[in-house]
Amino acid sequence: MATPGEAHMAHPLCLIENRPDGKLILQEEALAVLQRIRQPVVVVAIVGPYRTGKSYLMNRLAGQRKGFSLGSTVQANTKGIWMWCHPHPHQSDRTLVLLDTEGLEDTGKGNTQNDAWIFALAILLSTTLVYNSKGTIDQNALDQLHYVSELTQKIRVTSSRDPSQEDEDSSEFARYFPAFIWAVRDFTLDLEINGRPVSEDGYLENALKLQKGDTEQVRRCNLPRLCIRKFFPSRKCFTFDRPASRKNLRRLEELQEEDLEEEFQESVTRFCDHVWETAKRKTVPGGQAVTGAMLAKLAETYVETICSGKVPCLENAVLALAEMENMAAMEEALAHYGRLMGERLNLPTESVPDLLRVHAECEKEALKVFMARAFKNDESHFQAKLMKTLLDQKEGYCQRNEQESTQCCQALLASLSVELEEKVRSGVYFQPNGHGQFVADLKDVEGRYRQKPKKGVMAEASLKQFLQGKEAVGRAILQSDTALSEKEKQMEEAQAQAEATKREQEVQRQRQAELEQKVQDQHRSYEENVQQLKTKMEQHRERLLEEQKKMMESKLAEQEALLNEGYRKEAEQMMKEIQRLREESAKIKDPSWSKKVLKGLVTGLNLILPGITSKAIRAISEQFRNL
Repeated sequence: MATPGEAHMAHPLCLIENRPDGKLILQEEALAVLQRIRQPVVVVAIVGPYRTGKSYLMNRLAGQRKGFSLGSTVQANTKGIWMWCHPHPHQSDRTLVLLDTEGLEDTGKGNTQNDAWIFALAILLSTTLVYNSKGTIDQNALDQLHYVSELTQKIRVTSSRDPSQEDEDSSEFARYFPAFIWAVRDFTLDLEINGRPVSEDGYLENALKLQKGDTEQVRRCNLPRLCIRKFFPSRKCFTFDRPASRKNLRRLEELQEEDLEEEFQESVTRFCDHVWETAKRKTVPGGQAVTGAMLAKLAETYVETICSGKVPCLENAVLALAEMENMAAMEEALAHYGRLMGERLNLPTESVPDLLRVHAECEKEALKVFMARAFKNDESHFQAKLMKTLLDQKEGYCQRNEQESTQCCQALLASLSVELEEKVRSGVYFQPNGHGQFVADLKDVEGRYRQKPKKGVMAEASLKQFLQGKEAVGRAILQSDTALSEKEKQMEEAQAQAEATKREQEVQRQRQAELEQKVQDQHRSYEENVQQLKTKMEQHRERLLEEQKKMMESKLAEQEALLNEGYRKEAEQMMKEIQRLREESAKIKDPSWSKKVLKGLVTGLNLILPGITSKAIRAISEQFRNL
């Protein structure tokens, strides 16, 4: 049975069409599939020269023989980027998104300028990038991977960098880039270097060693090697024998297991197992998981930017994604609050604190929903807006509570006073000693009213209004009572006025108490928001520091390798990047890093809730003074 938010695609769909005129077009049908996926996604993309068997590997990752078109001629078959979504074979809480790209360097293309953009989009959208080539990893194969060297011209990490500056720190690219797998097809050599056996990974690392010298030719040869080593700290290599005889290659997807070379089958199995077990979910810096809907937004942002003639900026794409996701997080939190209030709140409540207690529980749960989904909400604008909306909704529930209580109380008083009203209409009280009987009957109605439970928060106010409505008839009965002297009538009038004043004071006291309870609840709400924001920031801080640590470890390993290879200049450049990472980590650890976000929440509250009390502001400020 399908889990909500999963995608089950019977066949691949074109996600990004590459038209003959060079225009990239997003396909709505594929986007709609992604937008329905609420699970985190693991995105595996494959790139490489045309007619190298990319589609076959992707079909196997999908657990299928057929799907992505293999083709059987020397012409490239896949155009643009095609997508196939499947439940992840090993992790039920994630969706596997496979992206098959058109072959690079196809001489039959009328327009080849988009090869670099297809390559860049595969990198930007994936968590694991498979580069598929044939033969060996030699200089020719590396030259075919010149797209890696062009990435700094095709992609910007931040929007603030001066275009006149040198290329951005490679560690910033590595923060966004996927793991890298080089799949070498039709590999017929022995895995040996200088007569010694070497692993597939060792074969790749040896191929990525820099050539000696400082000539233009050497620099040109080393450029793709340096870029791969800098941009893709996580690297893996798989070699594959020829799968079958030349005659059978054209019908590869039809062949049975026994028709394939055993060594090839073993390599494919190892490759698929590695991808399924190690490919990570798609995240943005800070560790926020990317869902299918978020991946669709990223694809839209990148393609729209490319089509506008601009260079995609990773930071801007994440900000656009955060804007969309934070709005959705707020809407989801409000919907969750509404559902919980509908389930837990029975109106009318006996007191305002009863309603506020249910509200507090539901608000806390709604805030957790928001915090779980929101990210990069540095100015806390959406959180402040959520607080304001929840405050308005709470006031709406309070008004409904009063209305339902009033209706309940009015109906009860009308029922209890039927006999009294009949006596008034029939003139029973307009006779000697009638006023005393009227007062006694009225007190009997009041006594029975007070004994009835579940009247709600407007019990006293409704009783006051009811008794006020009887004051005129009471005075008329009093004035007509011939059994009372004028002095006695004055005393009765004074007593009635004193009781009315007392009732008014009781209602006002209750109103003031309710107002104070609401103010206290607002303070509680502010403190709950700050506490959950602090918790989220600490979790975010830990994820960022873990990212920094992993990046520094990979940079240190790369620096050591460069030193061992004798490339001191490159090692010194790497050391500068490591130092920048250390400085960034120090900033993240500094208490001011958290204070900025908490101050943003206070600022947002002042703008959205101008009536916030100074006491509440002090309570929030105290939270981050103690960080």
